[in-house]
Amino acid sequence: MRRNLLFLALALLAARPAFADCECLWQGSFDEVQGSTDLVVSGTVVEAAGNSIDLEVKRELRGGREFDTIRVWLKTGDYCRPEPEVFPVGSQWVMALHEISETVPGGFNPNTPNYSYGRVGDYWLSNCGGYWLSREDDWVTGNLVNAPRWVREPQMTPVMLELVADYVRGEASREALLRASQEDPAVRELMLDTKAFLREGD
Repeated sequence: MRRNLLFLALALLAARPAFADCECLWQGSFDEVQGSTDLVVSGTVVEAAGNSIDLEVKRELRGGREFDTIRVWLKTGDYCRPEPEVFPVGSQWVMALHEISETVPGGFNPNTPNYSYGRVGDYWLSNCGGYWLSREDDWVTGNLVNAPRWVREPQMTPVMLELVADYVRGEASREALLRASQEDPAVRELMLDTKAFLREGD
């Protein structure tokens, strides 16, 4: 019996992601978690310092406010957030973000001002689900829909940002996202080439 319990404990530890020292539970893929956040944007990282990045907003998908650049606070201490190194300057992302609406006791240390919980009015990114997608121009990949827990870049066909934006606005279904992520890339390229050819013909 003790041997079985030891084996189970080791299996659970092996299944835990290395960055889960904050002990959070997986909340779901992007399609499941984005609706519970305050802001969904597409943007490019333009600066990084400590555990924060500045994201130049290219497009707001949901949130009702216009931004040029927002500050996003990431992991430090035991906050359940991704490591800052995941988001290098110049990289492009879609992020579902939580707004920082109140100060947190012990959240700011004047001796290390670049490492903190974050300032009121800024945003923070959770590590406990598919809260971010990698973007390359008009296409996104990542833990978008029906993907394994804790897998950040599952095997999938890139999905158009426009379809993700439609989903966030409630104008596209989860099934549409899933179908798009499972399409044969060669067939999709042929369809896009055909559409481009037809536009040129017009």
